Amino acid sequence: MTLTRLTEPADYTRRRQELLQAEIELVEQRERVAGLRRNLGEGVAVENYEFFEGPPSLDAGDEAHAVRLSELFSAPGRALVIYHLMYGKAQTSPCPMCTLWIDGFNALSHHLAQNVDFAVAAAADVATLRAHARARGWDRLRLLSCGDSSFKYDLGSEDGEKNQDSTVSVFTLGADGVPRHYYSAHPALTPEIPERGIDLLCPVWHVLDLTPGGRGDWYAQLDYGR
Repeated sequence: MTLTRLTEPADYTRRRQELLQAEIELVEQRERVAGLRRNLGEGVAVENYEFFEGPPSLDAGDEAHAVRLSELFSAPGRALVIYHLMYGKAQTSPCPMCTLWIDGFNALSHHLAQNVDFAVAAAADVATLRAHARARGWDRLRLLSCGDSSFKYDLGSEDGEKNQDSTVSVFTLGADGVPRHYYSAHPALTPEIPERGIDLLCPVWHVLDLTPGGRGDWYAQLDYGR
């Protein structure tokens, strides 16, 4: 859309047109990448991992119940997206950046539910995970503890020393009831690109990218002191 009441300097208009062309090319590239992702084909069959979950009010000592990966699918033909929260084991406090992202997922969960099943998994025990969720107001998300299984290790969001990483994983469920791993993405794309691999999941970065200052060195916090 062309500005209708603002008069721009000629140099600004030229630079804006150059930017517009680059933005068009970026959209086309994103569509190409999304097409490649959609056409990955059937993934590998995985273990029917066991998770634990409980009601929002669950505290230490209360009862949690087990649920299998295959039981997280609500209907045939739907994909399941699991975000791996960095919390538990060597990660003794919840990751502020993961928390920022999950704040957003909670607000958007009813929109996501129209097309996919979505859950958050962490190595923290259920009571600890639920306590963090209550503090953040996460009331729309399925929250799963997987610290007793090899789920995070197998999917690359936990290493041999129990250090945690953020990851997003997509699963499908075959007609035979066997879950399959379709796709996972991690923050690190290469050693030279350690933190941009799943940026598309978080709108905060893209709003900052619109501004003259860009992202800078800003990092999320659990509490900004307000």
